[in-house]
Amino acid sequence: MPEKYDTQTLKKLQSLELEMLEDFVSLCEKHRLRYFGIGGTGIGALRHKGFIPWDDDIDLAFPRSDYERFCRLVEEEMGDKYQILSAETDENYPLFTARMMRRGTTFREYSMKDVDCEFGIFLDLYAYDSVPDNDFLMKFQAIEVWIISKLLILRSIPRPHLFYTGLKAKLIYAACGMAHRLLCALHISKRGLYLAGKRACTRYNGMRTSRLAYLPEARPFTSMINRSDLYPLKKLSFEHLKLYFPHDMHEMLYAYYGDYMQLPPEEKRYNHCPYQLDFGNVTVRGYTPEKEEETL
Repeated sequence: MPEKYDTQTLKKLQSLELEMLEDFVSLCEKHRLRYFGIGGTGIGALRHKGFIPWDDDIDLAFPRSDYERFCRLVEEEMGDKYQILSAETDENYPLFTARMMRRGTTFREYSMKDVDCEFGIFLDLYAYDSVPDNDFLMKFQAIEVWIISKLLILRSIPRPHLFYTGLKAKLIYAACGMAHRLLCALHISKRGLYLAGKRACTRYNGMRTSRLAYLPEARPFTSMINRSDLYPLKKLSFEHLKLYFPHDMHEMLYAYYGDYMQLPPEEKRYNHCPYQLDFGNVTVRGYTPEKEEETL
């Protein structure tokens, strides 16, 4: 199992991510891009006015058109400092998110330790797409995307990280290993899986629907939001910054986390403590190591 961060390392990581977030906000404001915090970043803003104390990542979303434009602009205007990792830029990346990564750093999760990509300290970026108002069509689309997204992961990772133990874990890992070997034996293209998933995600983007969603989620139907709850976006405090969030996040957060305003028990306070972490030669603004207490 992954180890836990020590306090100093987590603080340094959060400080660097905040520095990256400043650059993220600056680029979005310069080009009038619509973005909004989601997931643990949303909970952090509501419950802590910043990071969830044990959290180690920042989750940011856009409507699809703004997402794709942002990814291009990072490479064009900040390419000396950041790079975008996605299935568009590297077919070995097995997710439908993108990552805005700090050059010169390394952050490789346990689940990605055998994936042939460069991984750096990152902000997580999500593209939200239109989903149909008809519930049957929405569920069909969501399940289709969910299946394709899992096949894309299994094409690269025979043993994905799962929060299961005992016999259930053994059975799931056995099934994952078999699926991985079959996908490889059939020469199923990683690029082909990604493009099929993207087509399914964007199927209704030409229509004006009442809902948006990030469909390749771990659990189907949980990252959906009504446009009336999303807009107008509102600013909330996140550490020393002001970030945009959905006007009303309750339904979306409750669907995924349950009673998100209550602190979870310590054994369920998850983060992404990595297999490999290296800050390289990057100087982290706003980070001052705390002096170790003297022992008597």
